[in-house]
Amino acid sequence: MTIAELGTLTIADRAVERIAARAATEVDGIGETAKASAKVDGGFTSLGVRLSVDYPLSVAKTTERARAHLLSRVEEYTGLTVSRMDITVTSLASAAAVTRRVL
Repeated sequence: MTIAELGTLTIADRAVERIAARAATEVDGIGETAKASAKVDGGFTSLGVRLSVDYPLSVAKTTERARAHLLSRVEEYTGLTVSRMDITVTSLASAAAVTRRVL
């Protein structure tokens, strides 16, 4: 019996979205929440990712690292080739929360 005779594996858009959103938060300098959208077409997927970057890090360098990590993780976990990836930076988040107190 060959692999072709065993059938096919279908990966849902939502599964890829969850993998991509989680992978984005694994990158240093990316906020704790990220949102992703995905469209799977055969062995390819296109991604849209919305995330925040910690201030004062370089947006270009941080999103470049995020892009490489997302590409690696999605391909590793799904076997799909990422054909397109759009990253939108939704905010610059302060790495240290500012707490105000009234005395």
